[in-house]
Order: sequence, then C-alpha cells, then structure tokens
Amino acid sequence: MRSRNIAALVLTIVSLAILYPGLTLPMLRITVAADLPILGRTTFFEQTQSILETIDTLYSNNNKFVGILILLFSIIIPIAKGVSMMAVLLVKKAAWKLQLYRVVHSIGKWSMADVFVVGIFIAFLSTESNRSVEAELFEGFYYFTAYCLVSLLSIQLVKLD
Repeated sequence: MRSRNIAALVLTIVSLAILYPGLTLPMLRITVAADLPILGRTTFFEQTQSILETIDTLYSNNNKFVGILILLFSIIIPIAKGVSMMAVLLVKKAAWKLQLYRVVHSIGKWSMADVFVVGIFIAFLSTESNRSVEAELFEGFYYFTAYCLVSLLSIQLVKLD
C-alpha cells in the first residue's frame, strides 16, 4: 500500500473516531434573555444540545422529517462514507477498488455534514448581532468540524493503483 493510502486510512479511522464525540457532545447553546427593569437580566429560554439530542428533540416534537434528514446527513452518510473509504483502501482487487471509490465519491456529494457545520456557525454568528439572543459553541461543534475536515483530507489523499 502506498504511503498516501496509509495516511488516508489513518485519517479515515481518525475521522470516524472524532465523529462520535462530534455527535454526542454538546454543540451549541442558545439563550434568549433580556434586561428588564427591576428584574435585571432575565432568561426566557436556554437550550444546549448535541446533534443526537437535536434529532431526538425534533422527532419528539413532530418535526420527524427534519430529524430524519439530520440523522441521514449527519450520521448515516458520514459512517457509510468512512466505512466505504476504508474498504477502498483495504480491498486488493482493482475493479472492486474502483467501484468502491466511485461509491465514496457519490456518497461525498450527498454528505451534508460540512454544510451542517457551516449552518451552525452562521446561526452562531447571526445571534451575536442580537443582544437578546446569545449563542455559545461547545466542543461537539469543534469535533464535528474536525471530522468534516479530516474526512475531506483523507479522500484527497487516496491514490488508486
């Protein structure tokens, strides 16, 4: 196996390892509060959730379609992409390798994980302009962002023989 492919395999394993905390650790806290006369700073709403908790909340609140989309694009497709990528790097037959590589590229087009991270970041930045709404990024966001970057890098390193 070429050194580029060994590096791609290691990065794929690392990306899958950091995907787990990216899905389970808190990602974003949204707080809605206002400065009220006499009462001072009063919090009306505060929520901190991970991606998995967000999916569960959406599903429980009858937003099943959105919950399923996030489940598909943030969990199922990234895992399928990672497993397919490892198969590309470990399979010996050239014909199988090429077929699996095509699968990885087609899955990559549907992987919305990176778009999801950008969406969270934009939501974070947009709340910074509103004094009543505060957003705070947590470690889950950084793990998930790292997953996206490491996963993309691993695909770029693959060299088919």
